[in-house]
Amino acid sequence: MKPGRAEPRPEFERLLRDGPFADALREAIRARGLSLERLRDHLRARGVSITAATLSYWQSGRSRPERRDSVLALRHLEQVLAVPPGSLTALLGPPRARGRWPARADDLPEIGRFWPDRTRIDAAVSEVDTRWDERLTRISQHDVVFVGPEQEELAFRSRQVLRAEADGPDRWVMIVHIDEHDRPLPRVTSLRGCRPGRSVHRPEDGLLVMELLFERPLAKGETVITEHALENSAPFPHATNYERKFRLPAREYVLEVRFSPDVLPARCRRYSEQDGQPAEWTEVLPRADSVHGVALNFGPGRFGFEWDWPALNC
Repeated sequence: MKPGRAEPRPEFERLLRDGPFADALREAIRARGLSLERLRDHLRARGVSITAATLSYWQSGRSRPERRDSVLALRHLEQVLAVPPGSLTALLGPPRARGRWPARADDLPEIGRFWPDRTRIDAAVSEVDTRWDERLTRISQHDVVFVGPEQEELAFRSRQVLRAEADGPDRWVMIVHIDEHDRPLPRVTSLRGCRPGRSVHRPEDGLLVMELLFERPLAKGETVITEHALENSAPFPHATNYERKFRLPAREYVLEVRFSPDVLPARCRRYSEQDGQPAEWTEVLPRADSVHGVALNFGPGRFGFEWDWPALNC
């Protein structure tokens, strides 16, 4: 047995053989007993430059080696970790297809990129499993916001169609942020096609992160339809805006805001901001008691509405 190499265990050997990549790498690092900083130093001594943060992303499933230099670094890492040559590299599978959408994990925005405080988002998301996020194509997403007669946010309903681009995706991670941190977080209700998994509640940050588990893992090319609702409780927040943030593109996104017919906004604006481009604003008028917007092949970026209420007569 080579010095520094852990005694093989059946589960470890299974991960090296079958994956997934992130789990196998994480177990190999644990078995070797080296910190990410020490692994970085070992690689640097071999002339390979890679950050501890990148290693952390690889073992958590938030990204994976895609570029040629990253795969080369992984081959050196296999030697440092004393695992069979090519065992981790083989778990990467074929390169992802290139096209209009980002093709490499290294090119994708961080999960917290479009949020007000990305560090708090990243910290909360680190407590759930996001490994499948990049393997799910957003075919369609439809959000409906319900606003009451007192200009209050009552509830939100979301329906989405997702397609697996690899075998194995079994969850979707939902992130909810509210501006008013002194009120209760919304409750998740009316689940269809999914059930709640792990969740992170941080009322002091206005954050709710929850895994929505599919009924079973998806096969490559398989689609799933999920629905869920978020319901607020009294004291209800004042409704002035709603937006969806997209780390990865969506083929179709529909956003509806339904107002009480008793109180309609005096002014309403739709906005969209794609990564690297200036935000676009459009004045819209409610039709009957609602407004809606449609975005095709949208993201990364954010899409939403904001509105002003009529001035109160004194």
